[in-house]
Amino acid sequence: MTRTAVRHRPGARRPNPGAREARLSPGRTLAWTYLTVFLLVTVFPFYWILRTALSNNYGLVAHPASILPVGLTVGAFERVLGLATPQQAIAEGGSGASIDLALYLRNSLIYATALTCLVVFCSLLAAYAFARLHWPGRNLVFSLFLSALMVPGIMTLLPNFVLIHDLRLINTFPGLILPGALFSAFGIFFLRQFMLGLSGEIEQAAQIDGLGPVRMLFRMTIPMMAGPLTTLSLLTFINAWSDYFWPLMIANDPSVRPLTVALGVFQQASPQTQPDFAGLMAAALVAAIPMLLLFVLFGKRIVNSIGFTGIR
Repeated sequence: MTRTAVRHRPGARRPNPGAREARLSPGRTLAWTYLTVFLLVTVFPFYWILRTALSNNYGLVAHPASILPVGLTVGAFERVLGLATPQQAIAEGGSGASIDLALYLRNSLIYATALTCLVVFCSLLAAYAFARLHWPGRNLVFSLFLSALMVPGIMTLLPNFVLIHDLRLINTFPGLILPGALFSAFGIFFLRQFMLGLSGEIEQAAQIDGLGPVRMLFRMTIPMMAGPLTTLSLLTFINAWSDYFWPLMIANDPSVRPLTVALGVFQQASPQTQPDFAGLMAAALVAAIPMLLLFVLFGKRIVNSIGFTGIR
């Protein structure tokens, strides 16, 4: 049986039979097409907000379907930041209504920061009790905690409102913060899953050295959970920053009203025939910038931590 030797010229590329098929396979083409369409659908609303914010309200009425800004102007941002007079606002099709952006940003920052700190701290204590401490009925109680994940949040709005009303905490920051601060089923489950993956040998050695549960939590467990704690803090902060229905029920006073509710009030306060859409989109864009920065800076950590803690 003879073998035929195939000679290749020096410097000539050897053909790769699977390369062309891999580049032009229907599955790969379909995947890239889906990703491109998904990316456009995701990014387009942000572009539309920017396009509306940079437009003149009169131009928006005349050309509502224009892809580019109509009557390019930064007047909407000047109105939102308090740099434009009512006469200038009306001249650009805006309303005479104003929005104290600094005050409402401060309220949102207080609400989101305080809620985040309490949720993370309380969830950490409960997760440690479920993951590291052994006590009768632990699994049964944890199952009850998990059942809370199946209850829609909107079903608890009315009972919480009645409770806060009876405690006379309407139009106060404690009334805004307390109902969602002391219990978070997702936060407890999230941190518990990570704690179950930690090595128990380190804690056993610490117990031999005389460390109790409280000292072990703060000296041993928390330093090993910097990633999940950061992820839970970011998710809680973002959720509190964008919360609308609960602050709408509780915060009628501008001194405690967060920015999300203030935007709705600003939209309804227009004395003209239509709201100041350009100003509303400019305020929404300014409010979204902190959240976008958080996702850009910590998005990879959030995805990695969620994927790791959801395995066990």
